[in-house]
Order: sequence, then C-alpha cells, then structure tokens
Amino acid sequence: MSARRIQDIITQNAIYIVLVVLIIGIAIYDPSFIGINALRDVLNQSATRTIIALGVAFILITGGTDLSAGRMVGLTAVISASMLQIQDYPRRFFPGLADLPVIVPVLLAIAVGFLFGMINGLIVAKLRVPPFIATLGTMVIIYGVNSLYFDMDPNHSQPIGGLRPDFTKWWGSGSIGSGQYSIPYIVIIALIVAVIVWVIFNKTRLGKNMYAIGGNEQAAKVSGINVSRNLIWIYSIAGALYGLAGVMEAARTGGATNNYGNMYELDAIAACVVGGVSTTGGIGTVPGVLTGVLIFTVINYGLTFIGVSPNWQLIIKGIIIVAAVAFDMRKYANKK
Repeated sequence: MSARRIQDIITQNAIYIVLVVLIIGIAIYDPSFIGINALRDVLNQSATRTIIALGVAFILITGGTDLSAGRMVGLTAVISASMLQIQDYPRRFFPGLADLPVIVPVLLAIAVGFLFGMINGLIVAKLRVPPFIATLGTMVIIYGVNSLYFDMDPNHSQPIGGLRPDFTKWWGSGSIGSGQYSIPYIVIIALIVAVIVWVIFNKTRLGKNMYAIGGNEQAAKVSGINVSRNLIWIYSIAGALYGLAGVMEAARTGGATNNYGNMYELDAIAACVVGGVSTTGGIGTVPGVLTGVLIFTVINYGLTFIGVSPNWQLIIKGIIIVAAVAFDMRKYANKK
C-alpha cells in the first residue's frame, strides 16, 4: 500500500481514529473505562447532545449557523416540565392543572421549537439577515420569553421539580433490560431520530436541496430550487429537534430552570465540525455527527472519570475544535 493511499485512509477516517485513540488512552490509565457501565453512561449522556447536534447539522450544511439552539432547549424543557408535575408537589407551576397525557406537553414543546425554528428560517430566508445575526437575536428573545414564563405567578423563578414518574421514566431515566446490560430509552430515541435524519439527508428532496444550497446557493437557485422555502423548512425541523431535546433534558434531570440549555449550541456546533460537517456548507453526514458527539462526551466523561481537571478538559476540547476547523479549511482550500 502506497504512502499516498495510507494518507488518504487516515484523512478520510481521522475522526474515528481520534475517538479510538481517546478511548484507548483513557482505558490504559483506568481499564474500567471500557466496562459496560461506563459505556452505558457515555451513551446516556450523548443522547440529548446527539439530537441537538443533528438539528444544528441541518443549519451548518446549508452554510448557516444557529446560536439559538441552546435557548430553545431551555424553553421547551421548562414548558414540558411545568405541565408534568405530580399533583401533590407543594410548588406546582400550574396548581389547578389536571394530569395531562404525557404526549400533550411533549408535542407542545416540539411545536414551540418548530415555531421558533420557523421564525429563524423566515428571518434568514425572507429578511436576508445573516444566520449568525438572526439566531443571535432570537437566542436573546427566546431567553427573555423563557424567563418571563418561568417567572409567572405562582412560580416566581423557582426551579421546577416534582416531575411525574411516567414522564421521567419513558423520556429520561427509564431503560429496557435490567442491570448494567439495560439500554436507556433516551438512547433508543436518539438512535431513532438519527435514522430519520439520515433518511432526510440522503433519501429526500429536502436533503438533496440542503446540500445544494450549502454547496452553492446561487447555483441552487439557477437549478430551480426554491431556496427560501427549503431554508424555512430546514430551520423549522432543526427547531423541532431542539424541542424534543428539551423534553428529554427535563425528563433526564428531573426538573428545569430558565438557564437550561445555556451554551449547548456551542457544544453542538463543535461536535458537528469535529464530525466532519463543513463550516463552509455543503458537506456533512449523520455518522460523522454521531462520532463528533461521542468524541466530546468521551472527553467530558472520560477525563472526569480519571480525575482530569475541568480546566484541562476545556483546553483539550478547544485544541480539537481549532484543529478540526483548520483541517476543514485546508481541505476546502485544496479543492479550490
């Protein structure tokens, strides 16, 4: 095998090599890291981040970005949690609210995410505001809306707790199986979402149009693609995914506050970039995004597992992000 061929293989599989090296390095320091319990914890922590990152990937592939993702997660977490508290909880958000079917607040939260995603899409597609500025503005607006809702009488900005077991089990802490070999429901949900997103990316007209818009928006317009309509749909779908992630985050943690989701969008963007989603648009895969999420989860969980300071974890994450973007830009320059 030629040196050129070896270099191509390494380049094409760089993120997978990084993930394997991380796991091996941590396992050498502490072999228990490769046990079933650790793997289950890594997958559990990756589930919500995966759904957020998949939503962000839609936007990045079009050549845009989304800074409002984390705040949408926070808003939808608060909305779902506020409607799913047990009846005898002393500080109920809605004291007189009867027990609703769990699916009702879940669908409401997803719908709210979809709505704000649509607003992002309209601002970007119709008002022609750059995605960075558009989503920066809606990020602030959404946080304000969430804070007003969270401060409503009689809650007055108190953390929302006492969530119903039928909500926290199926959407957060529950699992199939028993003991260390059980599979958390949220991991299954994340995998189902990943499969659906893969189908959208690879088997639908929307997916093909998304890649075309990210590759060259003007060429996409000339070829007959309705760029505005597609962007609105893409941002809306991303918003719905953030809404689902907010529901899962509330169920996983057993509560919610208006500060939930803070900076989640940066972790999602970083995971996408490390996973091979191009910052210039037009390139990105679902397996790459999943690997990017796993890399950062392994960094967070694995380095904490072996006692590495959180400050060093930030430094390592920063180096990986810069290296990934530099590598991406180098590939883009070579193509040009």
